[in-house]
Amino acid sequence: MTLPVVGSLDSTVVRGAVQIGAALVVVAVVLVGTRLWGFEAAFERDVVGALGRGVVQLLVVGSVVGLLFTVPLPASAVVLAAMMLGGALIARRRAAEFPDAFRVSLAAVVVGPSLVVAAMLAGGVVDPTVRNLVPVGSMIIANGMKTSSLALERFTGELDDHRAEVEALLSLGVPAGRTVDRPLRRGVQSSLVPVVDSLRSLGFVWIPGLMAGMVLGGADPVYAAEYQFAVMAMIFAASALSSLVCGYLVRSYAFTPADQLRV
Repeated sequence: MTLPVVGSLDSTVVRGAVQIGAALVVVAVVLVGTRLWGFEAAFERDVVGALGRGVVQLLVVGSVVGLLFTVPLPASAVVLAAMMLGGALIARRRAAEFPDAFRVSLAAVVVGPSLVVAAMLAGGVVDPTVRNLVPVGSMIIANGMKTSSLALERFTGELDDHRAEVEALLSLGVPAGRTVDRPLRRGVQSSLVPVVDSLRSLGFVWIPGLMAGMVLGGADPVYAAEYQFAVMAMIFAASALSSLVCGYLVRSYAFTPADQLRV
């Protein structure tokens, strides 16, 4: 359904609401399919909750984004720090049973994206303005969060599957850190699969929104492609750093001082 655009805010908002409704109908059909397939009810609740939070948060950001871009540059550090805190809270939910999951997630989400954002500023990839720093920084942080979440979840699953093997190695006197090398590597590698696939599909399967927005805004298409690749390379670097930090800390938090598994 297409509503006429008459230039008023009300008609635009109504049009957007209709588009959201259409998207939710498609999501509802998918959820019916997952229920018929026997997915747990918790999955459905998780999806519905995530959709509800997502639309509310986006509407709030859309309402204040103009104000956000008028704040002084130092205030952008506060905004990005709040995003990192929120990302860590979300990432820890995927491995809530892991001891100190929040501490591990927070360190991973802070260290990786912070180093990459600093490198982007130093290299001139991102202009030191709120208008540029906050949107690009949010992409970097979001990918660091997703990678940390996947690494924790995968590592916890690997430990669950190979707990007997790890405990047998511990009983033979193998250092605690070395007993989890294999599940740790698998967790880190698995967490990076989505971002590697995104790099592989650039321009062939997927034209990212940043590049598309720049082209639609009148930027040179070649420059838009170059800039998008630079951002994607930085996203990979942030994701890899976050996952590696996560893996490094897991070695410490997975065991008691007596070298017993805590997971």
